[in-house]
Amino acid sequence: MEKKSAMLPLALAIVAVLFYLGALASYEKQLQANYQMVSVLAAQTDIPRRTLMKPEYVTIVRMPRLYMPQDAFEAKTDEDRRLVSNMVTEVRIPKGNAILQSELVPVSPEAGLSVKIPPGYRGMELPIQAEIEKLLKPGDHVDVLVTFNALLPDNRKEKVTATILQNVLVLAVGSNMGQGAVAAKASAKSQAVPMGGTPSASLALNPNEAQYLALAMKEGETTVVVRGLGDFEMHPMEMASFRRLFR
Repeated sequence: MEKKSAMLPLALAIVAVLFYLGALASYEKQLQANYQMVSVLAAQTDIPRRTLMKPEYVTIVRMPRLYMPQDAFEAKTDEDRRLVSNMVTEVRIPKGNAILQSELVPVSPEAGLSVKIPPGYRGMELPIQAEIEKLLKPGDHVDVLVTFNALLPDNRKEKVTATILQNVLVLAVGSNMGQGAVAAKASAKSQAVPMGGTPSASLALNPNEAQYLALAMKEGETTVVVRGLGDFEMHPMEMASFRRLFR
């Protein structure tokens, strides 16, 4: 009986040791996981607020998982730098800082059109044909034609059509700014037809082109024609008229 009584504390001690060793192993495992090195996306340079993100603005840095922000972008390969493409910064991101999901918003009307306008260009909205709107996508290139009454030397008026702009970049179609399928689907109801009920496209124009388009919209009827993918050539264009067609 005394022998059994002596064995009980020993058994409890062994159980306590095993429990301690298990807890220690679990703690060490958790510690190793916390200090495991992971790769995250970080700013290659200072990125100002309301900047359209591009892969070249992003680098990959290593840090212990313990210090990785909860909403950072973990990078598995170099291609993961594209995870932030077509996103807009809501705040300034200093060089070297991890890029957080909470600091970015998708390209959208809420982010504004200015984030998509190339340097030196202007954004301008142009009413377009409903049939064209269904086929036109942000990133396409178009030519702009204007039909107006030209005054001939004998003071007669003749309706003519002239190509006034060629190879113009489309920034947005309605509220579709190329924000991706999910965001575009969310705004599909307002995408094509603004308050006035007329479909429109936002174009990137240099200041001189913007002046001529504004004049064309006041003096005539504009038409948009879509270019084929990869067709960027520009050619001199003769004005079209029925008189020239049938002479």
